[in-house]
Amino acid sequence: MSLIPSHFGGRRTNVFDWDPFDGFFKSALASVPAETSAFANARIDWKETTQAHVFKADLPGLKKDEVKVEVEEGRILQISGERSKEREEKNDKWHLVERSRGKFLRRFRLPENAKTDQVKACLENGVLTVTIPKEEEEKPEVKPVEISG
Repeated sequence: MSLIPSHFGGRRTNVFDWDPFDGFFKSALASVPAETSAFANARIDWKETTQAHVFKADLPGLKKDEVKVEVEEGRILQISGERSKEREEKNDKWHLVERSRGKFLRRFRLPENAKTDQVKACLENGVLTVTIPKEEEEKPEVKPVEISG
């Protein structure tokens, strides 16, 4: 006799044997292609200064020909790339493989004040820096009013 109802699949024989999230993460990740998910979490910072929007991405070991920076549909910044698998020799014996390989893709919707026609990108020491200048804000004209009395 089961201690809990079998609403979520097979029969459970013990309360502690039940995991309400069983299979949830597997099914959520099933829609992400394996070749993209391996390196999908490229770490990116986005800061806004008075002059520009600045994106910094940690991409250690990548060369500039392995990275693409694009502006799509006017206001979508897309940063993508691929870290290739190292060539293996027949006699190689791997003891540990921890570095991520595969494709990555990150997209950001830029605000209205971004000058998307003036985007600059630089890859130096494994850090990609993308700088997008901002349009100057129009400051409202302030007229002093004379006070009588």
